[in-house]
Amino acid sequence: MEDGTAYNWALVAAGVVGCIVAVFHGIVMQKLMVRPFLSATELAESSRRLVPLLLHFSTLFWFLGGVVLIIVPLFADASAVVTTSIFVGAMYTFGAVGNFWGTNGKHPGWMLLALSVALIAYGTPPLAG
Repeated sequence: MEDGTAYNWALVAAGVVGCIVAVFHGIVMQKLMVRPFLSATELAESSRRLVPLLLHFSTLFWFLGGVVLIIVPLFADASAVVTTSIFVGAMYTFGAVGNFWGTNGKHPGWMLLALSVALIAYGTPPLAG
């Protein structure tokens, strides 16, 4: 690795893809799952407030993972970049596998998260010594 620029850009690209997936996921989740679920069920007010938060849990963490991937190569040392890459990569891998399994591969979300995982794998710098 000469100066790490290609690796840094791969992590930034993975973060951008992750953030975009999260934003679209949140919009679609709210429109197609949260609103219909809340309108079709009788829940206590505390549960009505909690349901959207629980359903958007993955959205929030995919977005935050993307932000961290964008920022960490610019400010952190190699071990922090590797740790962050492993953590966010595992989270995105779980999302990609779950999305593929849950939709029988018919939804583009798993492909986008898998692309982000591939970029993370490429962009994670090797630890020296």
